[in-house]
Amino acid sequence: MRVLLLYPVFPQSFWSFEKALELVGRKAMLPPLGLITVAAILPQDWEFRLVDRNVREVTEADWDWAELVILSAMIVQKGDLLAQIQEAKRRGKRVAVGGPYATALPQEVAEADYLILDEGEITLPKFIAAIQRGETQGTYRSEGDRPDVTITPIPRFDLLDFEAYDNMSVQFSRGCPFQCEFCDIIVLYGRKPRTKSPEQLLAELDRLYELGWRRSIFMVDDNFIGNKRNVKLLLRALKDWMAEHEYPFHLSTEASVDLAQDPELMDLMVECNFNGVFLGIETPDESSLTLTSKHQNTRNSLSDAVDAITRTGLRVMAGFIIGFDNETSGAGDRIVRFVEQTTIPIAIFSMLQALPDTALWHRLKREGRLVEDNANLNQTTLMNFVPTRPLEEVTREYIDGFWRLYDPVNYLDRTYRHFLKLGAPRHSAKLRKVTWKVIRAFLTVCWRQGVVRETRWKFWHHLFSILKHNPTVVEHYFSVCALNEHFLEYRQAVRTKIEAQLADYLARQELNNALESAPSEAQAV
Repeated sequence: MRVLLLYPVFPQSFWSFEKALELVGRKAMLPPLGLITVAAILPQDWEFRLVDRNVREVTEADWDWAELVILSAMIVQKGDLLAQIQEAKRRGKRVAVGGPYATALPQEVAEADYLILDEGEITLPKFIAAIQRGETQGTYRSEGDRPDVTITPIPRFDLLDFEAYDNMSVQFSRGCPFQCEFCDIIVLYGRKPRTKSPEQLLAELDRLYELGWRRSIFMVDDNFIGNKRNVKLLLRALKDWMAEHEYPFHLSTEASVDLAQDPELMDLMVECNFNGVFLGIETPDESSLTLTSKHQNTRNSLSDAVDAITRTGLRVMAGFIIGFDNETSGAGDRIVRFVEQTTIPIAIFSMLQALPDTALWHRLKREGRLVEDNANLNQTTLMNFVPTRPLEEVTREYIDGFWRLYDPVNYLDRTYRHFLKLGAPRHSAKLRKVTWKVIRAFLTVCWRQGVVRETRWKFWHHLFSILKHNPTVVEHYFSVCALNEHFLEYRQAVRTKIEAQLADYLARQELNNALESAPSEAQAV
């Protein structure tokens, strides 16, 4: 079987970082870990070819070669996924689809021949058996079972073009013990975190090392510390592995804010060359956190947690949401103030969206508040449900907040203040080789931010101040400054697209109001 593994295009988003990636000659931030894991689970006497459409187009030779096309996507990739399914079917290819989007909304990808839903360790063997029986279509589900991820093989990293990606992806665990109302992770993977063994994860790192990877790795776990006992076992083994291999990777991941309450865990992470962590803070409003069942964020001071994690040596990234039920006016401003106070450089700020099959989705559906036709969910779409505050008020707060957060001067100031207090790394290995691309990227950022733009004076002041006061973080600091190139363009895209959608929404509301009032006016006459 000749299998074309096809990964759809991501639209421009907060995490796409196109302008920053261009500086260092990369095409995408992360590779499709799901598809290369699928390739490892399928029979190894099959032939595989991976096309990540964020890296390159599918060629005629690719289409001609393929006997079977397998696609995986998230909801944000919906548009290109559906287009690629149609193109494959037009060419007479058998098509199989899986991943989070297909699992959540299988009816939307029904044109595919095979729907391989839920987790592949259970459903891919069912698909393989069907293929061997000669079946030409089918839907394969786990029926509520969760696989033991210690059986998951090493992903087929050899299928990737390493030069195309800025970071590599590795997964240690699936699932999260919390029950946030808006989160789809517990729907997809359950509330009992399942982990690989330390030996299994180290074998994946061995493979990456053998293939020559020497840059950053993002641990894509949705909550890396969901099973603290097991993650500490991993980190103790990883600490020795890193030392033996002279710290060939920087690591970063996602975690819950209770990380700040475990100094041993933070210390182990820094010893293993972790230098960043993404936190789901969501909002500084405790009433909203309680309403959405994010109780873990109400037990201790959020600002103290961010400070503790930062001073340990982990740069904090965080997610924030506006639009919770019963939220009071000024929520956007409160989020901006919190981000500035805590100096979080990269704060992903979004309007709340109801993801399919989440507790929030089901509640809003019962209440008749879902807007069913709005399913392309990212930072540049209006909310897909009717909020308790006027939508116009929420939207204008969001536009204003995003614009202020990513004002180039504000972003540079916040990054500077964050790195002044960031704990120094324990290990001095430099992973980014000094190549012409790196030199050109450095000079380009210096020219744009240090000469051309209004950031010029602060750019040089902050850079030399970091060199003086916290010199071991300067390379890390500069790389985060470079992301200003992305945010400068993206904040304009957010404002333009959201304002256009809001204007359209208000026009429709005005028309509806006029139509509703017309009969009563006629009756009065």
